[in-house]
Amino acid sequence: MGEPNAKPADATDAQLIARWQRGDQRAAAALVERHAKPLARFAASLGARDEVEELVQDTFVRAFGALETFRSDSSLRTWLFTICKRLMLDRRRSERRRRDKVELEEEHAVVEFDALDGMVGDETAQRVRDAMERLSPLQRQVFTLRVTEGLPYGEIAGLVESTEGACRVHYHNAIKSIKEYLSDD
Repeated sequence: MGEPNAKPADATDAQLIARWQRGDQRAAAALVERHAKPLARFAASLGARDEVEELVQDTFVRAFGALETFRSDSSLRTWLFTICKRLMLDRRRSERRRRDKVELEEEHAVVEFDALDGMVGDETAQRVRDAMERLSPLQRQVFTLRVTEGLPYGEIAGLVESTEGACRVHYHNAIKSIKEYLSDD
């Protein structure tokens, strides 16, 4: 398994998990540091724009609370993505239930444009984000997991509860749709 006293940055996820379970809090911090940014990108791809940080924190809380159930059939990152996705789905269901109970009134409407809203970033990046918004939720997830996280189709299939072949098709269609959108100038 390697050097038990290896620096957290050099240790494998399995080594860090074992160290954390023995009480080494630095190992937990190293796991968070290693996986927080990819989780944040994945959460954003699921549509968690304003709650990315909270969703990432909740994912780690849930994961650390259930670490003894982690089977190394897949990578720790894939397991974290699965937890994140389930948390997001739970939040969306809860929001839908709340929204069904709330009546909208005139004062809820946004009537002004905040100038900061327009300063999202570089124009090309914004156009790619716009193109991604046009994708189906499944295509967007597959595209993000493949391009941003570099996951193989087999792991993506497990995360999105589909087949590897279907993920390849979704990815191909996402690329085609994004290219068409970007060339429509």
